Amino acid sequence: MLLNKICDVRDAVREWKQKEFKVGIVPTMGALHEGHLSLIKKAKETCDKVVVSVFVNPIQFGPAEDYDKYPRTLEKDYELCSKEGVDVVFAPNPEEMYGEGGRLSNDTLTYVCPPFFYVNKLCGKSRVGHFDGVCTVVLKLFNIVQPDFGFFGQKDAQQVIIIKKIVKDLNFPIEIIQCPIVRENSGLALSSRNKYLSENGKQDALALSLILNNIKSCYKKGITDIVALKETAYAFLNEKHELEYLEFVDKNTLEDKLKADDDTLVLIACRVEGVRLIDNTYIGV
Repeated sequence: MLLNKICDVRDAVREWKQKEFKVGIVPTMGALHEGHLSLIKKAKETCDKVVVSVFVNPIQFGPAEDYDKYPRTLEKDYELCSKEGVDVVFAPNPEEMYGEGGRLSNDTLTYVCPPFFYVNKLCGKSRVGHFDGVCTVVLKLFNIVQPDFGFFGQKDAQQVIIIKKIVKDLNFPIEIIQCPIVRENSGLALSSRNKYLSENGKQDALALSLILNNIKSCYKKGITDIVALKETAYAFLNEKHELEYLEFVDKNTLEDKLKADDDTLVLIACRVEGVRLIDNTYIGV
């Protein structure tokens, strides 16, 4: 069932709750791929009813980012969701979510702002205001759907940690389920933005997963010095790569690590053909 109105989604969920069904939500911006489908499969295994939101959220994009050209494939997305047995695909337009104009300013919209410590690093450092937009739309979806479970991918690791923090701090009765990264056979992490890459660009983009795998291998061999581990990355980079960050943080708190250990999450962001790509790995598993 494809729904565009908040009131219709609430009506459907109300009926499910009366029957004591467990409800899950998979928030997406559409352009669905196997990574999204893995979240949907996990949701179907866990819940009686599943809602997938398809909404390119304008307030999480900066003025120089790719909001206008972000891939929109609703018809195909709906077909994929139907094949997976999704109960509701919620595809609102910006006006439905944010009122007239669909993209209200900081002066007129109530934002959910995560703690500064969690956003002033990694992706939040270069994408100022991004996580305010993410958390605002996610909590709006939580309020609309009233789910028991929310399903998110590990590829957006900083996002998942922030959402878990907000759900805990604001006492939302929702369990956040984090699902593993899904990769192409080559090792490239699946992303809707991979569609922007040429075939040569996809080959160049493999540097991200190669760097992470090599760091993990070095750690397994006993190297814990972070400077030394970071140095190994440069063997995989050339003029086609614009490295934004390569950071080592605690997998639960995002605190910077002084020395690598089993609780270390390594995250990388790099531009290839002008496309910003991210990836990460837990080096202790």
